[in-house]
Amino acid sequence: MTLSIVVPIYNERATLPKILERVRAVKLPIDREIILVDDGSTDGTREWMKEHAGDARVILHEKNQGKGAAVRTGIGAAKGEFLIIQDADLEYDPAEYPLLLAPMLDGRADVVFGSRFLGGPHRVLLFWHYIGNKLFTLLTNILYNINLNDMGTGYKLFRTETLRSFPLRANGFGFEPEVTAKVAKRNLRMYEVPISYSGRTYAEGKKITWVDGLVYLWCLLRYRLAD
Repeated sequence: MTLSIVVPIYNERATLPKILERVRAVKLPIDREIILVDDGSTDGTREWMKEHAGDARVILHEKNQGKGAAVRTGIGAAKGEFLIIQDADLEYDPAEYPLLLAPMLDGRADVVFGSRFLGGPHRVLLFWHYIGNKLFTLLTNILYNINLNDMGTGYKLFRTETLRSFPLRANGFGFEPEVTAKVAKRNLRMYEVPISYSGRTYAEGKKITWVDGLVYLWCLLRYRLAD
């Protein structure tokens, strides 16, 4: 069995070397493949990958299309039975892959979410981001009759064939609410495990903004009514 690790990248030259080092260092009970999808970076990321990608597969978008588009490209290229999205920054720790894999490998889960709000260590950051995450998670639970703690987490682990069965359309950060909605509507077995979170500030390169909050809201409402 193999875990496909899809890394959507946009202007992450400063952090990509470190996150790749961490991905390669983690000990897994199964094989792994690393798929780097560069979404039109202009900061030297693409040039760095040409020299240092090593065993990772590299796919280049000619222009920036958004995280969701990069993830879809990675899903299409994946060869593993399982798939996780790994952001190219340092907010999520690959050392926790075994925690997410455990409910999947023992047959309990179809999808595993890594929750930042179940007691794992986390960096203290912006209050309103925390409130926004909680509100969107609450809305998800109301609309889809589930009891998630962290809908917006970047760590979601899937069976690849399950993920490919969804008609995914969101190009930007709307991927998170879209895929959560489609998992919930199909009554798949969802598990959450506690993870750590080392969030970054806007000065450090964080990209999601209040505009993406409107996208979250639209996606949650839209996919409640249509697929």
